[in-house]
Amino acid sequence: MQKDVQVREVGPRDGLQLVKQFMPTETKIAWIKAEAEAGVVDFEVTSFVPPSVIPQFADARDVATESLKIDGINAMVLVPNLKGAEMAFETGSPKVNGIVSVSKTHNKANVRRTRDDSVEGFRKIVELRNNTPEYANLKVGCGLPTALGCTLEGNVAESEVLKVAEQLLDAGADEIMIPDTVGYASPSQVRSLLKQVIPLCGDIPVVAHFHDTRGLGLANVYAALEAGCTRFDASLAGFGGCPFAPGATGNIVTEDLVFLLEAEGLKTGIDVMALRKAREILTGALPEEAAHGAILKAGLPKGFVPATAQVAAE
Repeated sequence: MQKDVQVREVGPRDGLQLVKQFMPTETKIAWIKAEAEAGVVDFEVTSFVPPSVIPQFADARDVATESLKIDGINAMVLVPNLKGAEMAFETGSPKVNGIVSVSKTHNKANVRRTRDDSVEGFRKIVELRNNTPEYANLKVGCGLPTALGCTLEGNVAESEVLKVAEQLLDAGADEIMIPDTVGYASPSQVRSLLKQVIPLCGDIPVVAHFHDTRGLGLANVYAALEAGCTRFDASLAGFGGCPFAPGATGNIVTEDLVFLLEAEGLKTGIDVMALRKAREILTGALPEEAAHGAILKAGLPKGFVPATAQVAAE
């Protein structure tokens, strides 16, 4: 089926990064498989960071490797630096996502490097890919945390976002991800920024990544759609957050995002009600973590036919 919008599940990475209780590797894989059965194709499955920093990802190599055995999915990983990229490339992960915060203060606090150093580090990751024949088909994307605001610096100028995006494109980024890391963004802000970032990127895909800290996550999705964005990150049950965002409630909820898109006539290829199985695996493994989302609690409206189902019936 030709999809109108790509929904990428980032729960196994972003959703778990602040969870203290370790989720067993086999449970993570079962979760990913259950979502794949519901039609989710794109996943960010883990992060290659030192276990001393985030113990949850001590099994990053195993999760990355096992994910590659699941038919029909695109399993990508997050890497904060060249060393992480080297480990990720060795597993055969088809795509790695780097990070460069637009806020210089946030970048220093998050990865202990200047923003310029992180840009240069990303360039080296791309060069490693380009100069290693067995890695030639691997993709390298990059996220721009705090592109829509920062708890440490406050407002972030659009000109700074465009400057960093241009640097990353020049370095060879295969994708640019614009996140509302701390949940500061409003729809008008999202619309304004993406209307500039998308043309700047040309044929390079742009992904929007929203948190629901102040309840505007799905409103921001709609604004991004209006700006021409068709790729979105989300987390099952809304798990996730940022250590630099006090009071954060998590990412936008995958289930609710799919419902919104399908209700607007946009095909995602995902059966929203079939996500229940994956959600039960997640909440069963982490019962003390707050789970968010409305559609699986309330159910579909009477007579509702998702856009994906309409196409399947034709």
